[in-house]
Amino acid sequence: MSAFERDRPTRRLPIIGFLLLIVAIGFVGGAYYLAPRFERSSPQIKLPDSDVLGLAPVEIAIGDAGAGLKSVAATLSVGGSEHTLISEQYAQPVSEKKFSFALSSKLAGLKEGPAVLRVSARDASLWNFFRGNETVIQKNLTIDLTPPTVELIADDRYVNFGGVGAIVYKASADTAASGVRIGDYFFPGFKGQIKDQPDYFVALFAHPYNVPANVKAVLVATDKAGNSRQLPLVYELKNVKYKKSTIPVSESFFQNKVAPLLQDSAARQGAPKDVFVAVNKKLRAENESRIVAITSKATPSILWKGAFSQLSNSKVEANFADQRTYVYNGQPIDTAYHLGYDLSVTKHYPVEAANSGTAVFVGDLGIYGNTVILDHGLGLFTLYGHLSSMDVKVADTVKARQIIGRTGETGLAAGDHLHYGVYLDGVAVLPVEWWDPKWIEDNISPKLSGRSSEAVAESQRSARPRKAATRRR
Repeated sequence: MSAFERDRPTRRLPIIGFLLLIVAIGFVGGAYYLAPRFERSSPQIKLPDSDVLGLAPVEIAIGDAGAGLKSVAATLSVGGSEHTLISEQYAQPVSEKKFSFALSSKLAGLKEGPAVLRVSARDASLWNFFRGNETVIQKNLTIDLTPPTVELIADDRYVNFGGVGAIVYKASADTAASGVRIGDYFFPGFKGQIKDQPDYFVALFAHPYNVPANVKAVLVATDKAGNSRQLPLVYELKNVKYKKSTIPVSESFFQNKVAPLLQDSAARQGAPKDVFVAVNKKLRAENESRIVAITSKATPSILWKGAFSQLSNSKVEANFADQRTYVYNGQPIDTAYHLGYDLSVTKHYPVEAANSGTAVFVGDLGIYGNTVILDHGLGLFTLYGHLSSMDVKVADTVKARQIIGRTGETGLAAGDHLHYGVYLDGVAVLPVEWWDPKWIEDNISPKLSGRSSEAVAESQRSARPRKAATRRR
C-alpha cells in the first residue's frame, strides 16, 4: 500500500465533518426560521357583549398576533336558515380585522326571534399539518328589530339660549337608555323621581351656549339591541345676549399669575404670548376636561330643594359665556369663553353652598385655583373657584348655605372673588335661572312634584299669558 493510499481516509474525515456541520447549521437555521411559522396560538375573536342584536351596527373584532389571519367567516342562523355575514381569505396574513355592519343591510327580510351567530378564524401558521390554528365561537342571540316606544308627558315650550329645560316622559319596559340629545351632547333621563309615577322619567337638558339656535333637541330611547326611537322636542329658544369683553394682561399679572401656573420651568421662560396661550388654551382645556369628567357622573336622585342662592351680598363682575379677548402690550393674544359668574364681596368672604348636595371635588384645579364642586343630583352641579380656603372634603354631605370655603385669588384670578359655575351633565349652563324661585316654580317644581301636564301647562300660561301653552303628546 502506498503512502498516498494510507493517507486517503484521514483526508476524507475533515470533509465529511465539514459537510455534517453545514447540514447542522442549515437545520438549526431552518428551524429558527420556520419555528415561528409553527406557532400554536389561536386567533382571538371579540363578539358583541349584548345577547340581543337589532338595527344598530354589529361589531366583530378578530386578531392574531402570531402568524396572522389567513381566513375569517361568520354566519347567522335564524328561522331555520343560515346566512353568510363574513367570508374572507387573505393572500398575505393580516394581524387584525374589524367588521361593522347592520344586519338589515346584510340580510333582506330578517325576522325577529332566536338566532345563532357563528364566527370562525384560521391563522397562517404551519401548525396542525400546515392547516393552521382555528378558533370558532358560537353565541345564542335574539334578533329584535322593534325600537322602544316613548311618550312625552310634559315639556318646556320656552328654553333660554344656554339655559335648561325639563321634560317628563314614559318609555317602554325594553328601554335600556333614554334622554335628550342635542348636537353632540346627551342628557340622560332618570326614572322613579316623579311622585306617584314610578314609571315616569325626568330629564333636565340644556340648549348649550355653543350649539347653534337652529339645532333642535330630540328625546331618544334605545333598547339593548341598539334600536332607537326619537321624538323631536318643540320649544321656543329665547335669545340671551352674551357679552364680548376685552381683558388687558399686565406685566405683573403675567409674571405673578400666568407663568406660575405652568409646571414646566423651561416653558415659563418662553415668549409672553406663548406662555399665556399655554395657560389659557392648553391648561384651560385640561381643566375643563376634568370638570366635564367630574360633572358627567350623575347621581340618579334629587339632592337639592327649591331655588339656588347667589353668594350673599355679592356683586356680579363677569357674566356667563362672555367671550373674552386678552390683550398684552396693546395686541390681542388669545380668546376664551367665561363659563360662570364672577361674584365679589369683600376679601376672604365666606362662600355658601348654593343648595344642598354632596362634595365631589375639593382641591386645586389649575386656572380655577382652589375649587369645590358640589353634586346636586339629576346631573346638576355647582362649581366654586379661586377659593383662599376650603372647609369641606370629598364625600361630605353639604346643606344649603353651609360655608364651604372663602373667596380668594388662587388660579388665574386678577383679584379676590368667587368664580361660580353651574354644570348639567358636563355642560356649563346659565346660572341665573337657578337663582330665580319663579323660574324653578314654573319650569322645574311642577314636573318633579308629579302634577299633571295640564297643570304644568296652566302654570306656564299664567307665567307667560301671551305665549302658547305646553302641549301633551
